[in-house]
Amino acid sequence: MIPRYARPEMTAIWSPDTRFRIWFEIEAHAADALADLGVIPKEAAAKVWDLGSKATFNVERIDEIEREVKHDVIAFLTHLSEIVGPEARFVHQGMTSSDVLDTCLSVQLTRAADLLIADVDALLAALKKRAFEYKHAVTIGRSHGIHAEPTTFGVKLATYFAEFVRARRRLVAAREEVGVCAISGAVGTFANVDPRVEAHVAAKLGLKVEPVSTQVIPRDRHAAFFAALGVVASSLERLATEIRHLQRTEVLEAEEYFSAGQKGSSAMPHKRNPVLTENITGLARMVRSYVTPALENVALWHERDISHSSVERYIAPDATITLDFALARATGVVDKLLVYPERMKENLERTRGLVHSQRVLLALTQAGASREDSYRLVQRNAMRAWNGEGTLLDLLLADAEVAKALPREKLEALFDLEYHLKHVDTIFARVFGD
Repeated sequence: MIPRYARPEMTAIWSPDTRFRIWFEIEAHAADALADLGVIPKEAAAKVWDLGSKATFNVERIDEIEREVKHDVIAFLTHLSEIVGPEARFVHQGMTSSDVLDTCLSVQLTRAADLLIADVDALLAALKKRAFEYKHAVTIGRSHGIHAEPTTFGVKLATYFAEFVRARRRLVAAREEVGVCAISGAVGTFANVDPRVEAHVAAKLGLKVEPVSTQVIPRDRHAAFFAALGVVASSLERLATEIRHLQRTEVLEAEEYFSAGQKGSSAMPHKRNPVLTENITGLARMVRSYVTPALENVALWHERDISHSSVERYIAPDATITLDFALARATGVVDKLLVYPERMKENLERTRGLVHSQRVLLALTQAGASREDSYRLVQRNAMRAWNGEGTLLDLLLADAEVAKALPREKLEALFDLEYHLKHVDTIFARVFGD
């Protein structure tokens, strides 16, 4: 995790203090369940809660113990015994380290997912606001980076809104996928811990029970979680790439907000660079890079190995922290985006009416010409317009073959921009509701 690309609330989820507090809660809830079942004294469970809940766990002390015992959960339990006293012998009854580690990771991932879902909600609000603001701002749609046909900037933003609605659903599903608890003991058979303990801990932590966990929660769940994060990151990159293109000097239909006192280049004082969206692009690459290790974690040996452990210590905090930052940055970019409708109109007119070529093609076919002849007639005039010999309309009006099929008034009507916008309301109703 790099502090430059981290926000405090998400970072706190992955702090040692948070991790040890969750470990304690897992152990204390399990102790309560064991006490209710008569396995350990109720007074012991109460003392664990009383002293442990008031304690501030000493991270340095736990690290010191771990350097000796070479086991993180044992180090924590040893430190807990220093706080609780003799009753600590009733903690961790019948449990294995994975019960604590995996259930804790589930809690952390669900908390992280909640923040990411809130991030997407904020981005959706910004996209919706700007989409309605520019619902009727006509701009050129591009295919292969080349002018195609007219659309509106609002429709363009609506496509991203719809995509991030899907992103939100993916995050909700990912949260559901990893929100499971496993307190099943060695190799997952519940031989030394009653399944009712697992159910109690799960309920207290807001998790579901894992139906069968061997000794670890199956890692296909985590792979699905990180894959979902990777897809969301890719959607962010698509949005960022669009804005970067629109900010190019030759295009300049929109650009990132440039604040007072901001400087774009150490060498060239005139520069206004799309640095935020370039940053989002890079962060998206990092989030996607964590997907492959998560997929490779699925294939563990038998009932348990720890080849996944070191991987998750990296990717769980880094992927969630990075995506959290990128989503917040994207929201800021959209919210403050500078939009230039007049430049959009200028760019639209640069190709001298070529954007209406399909309408003329279709009109010729409806007037009786074959599609091949219609295409030939429009294309030969379009290429002349492309080369600067005149507007497409003027060239078509001067073409005898075209004039024979389409009278002037009908041909001129084919160059009405409003024709391309007649279903904008329909699109908005589909995306945003009536």
